[in-house]
Amino acid sequence: MSMTDPIADYLTRIRNAQKAGHKKVDIPASNVKMNITKILHQDHLIESYLNIDDGREGMIRIYLKYDQNLVPIIKGLRRISKPGRRVYVGRQNIPRVLNNLGIALMSTSQGLMTNKMAKERGIGGEVICHVW
Repeated sequence: MSMTDPIADYLTRIRNAQKAGHKKVDIPASNVKMNITKILHQDHLIESYLNIDDGREGMIRIYLKYDQNLVPIIKGLRRISKPGRRVYVGRQNIPRVLNNLGIALMSTSQGLMTNKMAKERGIGGEVICHVW
């Protein structure tokens, strides 16, 4: 299977697992996906994650987080920069997601980080996705 946008696949797997009410989801691993997962865990949007070695590329097992009424903590995921249309912003135009209630994941020269971290460091980059 040829996959042209693995990050969109990552976001879609999380979105589908939450709609189905699953407690965990397995995603093929890569460095970018692992960094996104770490940021989601640091911002308390997912419960936890495991790196599973399957002898090939590996898998990331993400344990999703729900509130006491079984409503997912992550309300929305949107891919912004796509393979056909890359979206770059300078340090003056770093996006705010839902008036800073959500986060924008950005790929910068100093690595993958949230919009808040990029604003603190004064650097721009490619806007990967919005999470709220």
